[in-house]
Amino acid sequence: MRREELNFPVPATAPPDTLAAINLHVQAGTFPAVRGVDAVFGVGRFSAVIGPNGAGKSTLLRALLGLNSPESGAVYLFGRPLGSWSRPERSQALAYLAQGEGLPDATRVRDVVALGRGAGDWRFGLLPTRPWTEDDEAAVDSALNRTDTRRFEARKVSELSGGERQRVALARALAGQPRFLLLDEPTNHLDLAYALEVMRYLRCEVAGGLGVVAVLHDLNLAARADWLLLLHAGQVLAAGPPDEVLTPRNLLAAYGVHARVVRDADRLLVIPED
Repeated sequence: MRREELNFPVPATAPPDTLAAINLHVQAGTFPAVRGVDAVFGVGRFSAVIGPNGAGKSTLLRALLGLNSPESGAVYLFGRPLGSWSRPERSQALAYLAQGEGLPDATRVRDVVALGRGAGDWRFGLLPTRPWTEDDEAAVDSALNRTDTRRFEARKVSELSGGERQRVALARALAGQPRFLLLDEPTNHLDLAYALEVMRYLRCEVAGGLGVVAVLHDLNLAARADWLLLLHAGQVLAAGPPDEVLTPRNLLAAYGVHARVVRDADRLLVIPED
């Protein structure tokens, strides 16, 4: 499928209140992992990045965070080039939940969540460079309450289940009060109940104005997002609402799989036929 055949908007500029990639090219070693990607992610919107293994999803996510430098093109945060933001500014605006987020086993849940208040202000990753304030305390309380982790805030991480750990990691990210939260496969290795639980928490945060950008492998979970970016071989194959992106034609082009896409009430379901 040729790029000119695709029906999706390509941004000429980076609008305010967005995290945007403009003609982004990123190398993974010597391999061009992201090639000419245009995408705009808005606050108050749940965006999912999908595509087969090796499509460039995680590389794109890291570039949006400023962790991978582009070969060409640029990332813009709120209309400003990401490179013009200082590290503390960027850390306060963008939170990242990595795949298989590691948490210190011997640490209390509340103390782990409190680490999210660093937002670039922790010397050596451990020592705060400013005094702890009532606002910090309130932000930690809010993050614990919104992720339903307050009830086990005194427990150690080692005592938690996998789903509980993921909620604590989410609370730590939210404690920093970011404008965007970027997640790399946040439901990976979780059973269905915990995966749906994580999606519900994220949806609540989006309703409160947070911009969520999540790499997802499960297409039926991705169908719950507001906006999808489908990558294939480092390029944008399709972008838009789920019912425009999750089509049999696009799924065949991206994954090489014949699939039916059906609607059940207000949900899209992707059913592989192979």
